[in-house]
Amino acid sequence: MMTHEPIASPWRLAVLGACLGGLLLAAAGASADSPGAALSTDFFHFSEQGGAAVFGALCAGCHMPDGRGAQGAGHYPALAGNAAVQSADYVLHNVLYGRRGMPGFAKGLDDQQAADVVNYVRGGLGNHFAGTVTPAQVKAARPAAAAVVMPE
Repeated sequence: MMTHEPIASPWRLAVLGACLGGLLLAAAGASADSPGAALSTDFFHFSEQGGAAVFGALCAGCHMPDGRGAQGAGHYPALAGNAAVQSADYVLHNVLYGRRGMPGFAKGLDDQQAADVVNYVRGGLGNHFAGTVTPAQVKAARPAAAAVVMPE
């Protein structure tokens, strides 16, 4: 006849604790040390630098690497050739606070990263809209943009 240990036996709890601890240490080490790791050890800040790298990590999965958007299980609008991205304020607000089903990244991007990805969307992907956004403009826009409700 087989006997079973209780689920919460001290031995099982010790093994579970060691496994979870090892996973957490490995995740923290990978986040902090791996080049191109998406998240830092606080799990809220993206580490990519430069507009193309930030776009690749955060935006390309939905808007596609070429910015042409996608349709299927959802609608992900094209950023390439989209006249709406001519407005730096529009793009910046969407990057920081999201829109419709798109998440905002205000807590995960610093001012430089946000400026870089806005400038990449507006000046790359086949777009050639004039002007650039600076980190100082992002910093100034954060509290103001949070209060703005974007039209659907």
